Amino acid sequence: MLGLAVGDALGAPAENMKPSEIRRRWGRIEGFVEDVPAGTDDTEYAIFSGLLLAAHGAALTVADVEAAWHQWIADRDEGPFRGAGFSERGTLENLRRGLAAPISAQHRHAWSDGLAMRAAPFGVFAAGRPAEAARLVAVDGTVSHDGEGIHGGRAVAAGVAAAMVAGDPPAVAVDAVIAAALLVIPEDSWTARSLGRAVGAARRCRHDPGSTPLDTERAVRSAVVVGGYPWTDLAPEAVGLAFGAFAAARGDFARSVLTAVNMGRDADTTAAVAGALAGALGGAAAIPPAWAAAIGPARGSCLPSIAGHHVLDIAELLTPAGAGAAV
Repeated sequence: MLGLAVGDALGAPAENMKPSEIRRRWGRIEGFVEDVPAGTDDTEYAIFSGLLLAAHGAALTVADVEAAWHQWIADRDEGPFRGAGFSERGTLENLRRGLAAPISAQHRHAWSDGLAMRAAPFGVFAAGRPAEAARLVAVDGTVSHDGEGIHGGRAVAAGVAAAMVAGDPPAVAVDAVIAAALLVIPEDSWTARSLGRAVGAARRCRHDPGSTPLDTERAVRSAVVVGGYPWTDLAPEAVGLAFGAFAAARGDFARSVLTAVNMGRDADTTAAVAGALAGALGGAAAIPPAWAAAIGPARGSCLPSIAGHHVLDIAELLTPAGAGAAV
């Protein structure tokens, strides 16, 4: 959870930018580029899903998720909605019109990475049980996503669940995490193909002694990015970039998130997912202390109802001792 929040805050300034634009502005991003780093909707929706999962555990139902969307987001009288991706906006419009799940997920952006960005709590809760993590995140996603959007969330949740218990040498552990993600999504899905292409490009660069970080980023990006497409939040693309960054870095936390950030596109989400995977694999100790210390309680800039919650508190709720606690 901390890795997700750090990746989100690192990537936020580079969101929707091309790598060339990032280089012109900052060179290569190697840390926070803002004086007061802050997370985005990625962190706040992950907290939202974490609270929901902590309250219901393995008994979580689509009705529970739908009720929470109404109670904590859609039905609150707090003025104009203060930010999220297209999939969240489309879901909220449908819920406010009285549509129920799964019809609430029938909007133009059901394939977005909005479920993938909030999938990490399910991997934490179901540590060592990738299939269960994938099942639960699909329950959550039924309200807001469909098809490739669900596949992206399942891949991330399963990957985090596998990483939470991986005890092998880094190269073996990373391969196990990737394999767990691919096992819970259809082999012929766009998400599986994208993830496989990105990881393949990363591995080829990793075994080339002359390959530079820029070479790796270009190779992974060119393997999956849909050139010219106006939106950067495609789940197959973002999830592929995140797993590619994770594979290129062999699970090293700093290298995973910085590789994701410097590839641009939906940089906050790709770095959040890469950070969740690498954080689950290496634990809090793998995160540079200065980066970890910069993460404070959520500001509620996207979801006012989430203000004041810290990702570490949510992580505690999702452990065996805390899961099922009243929220």
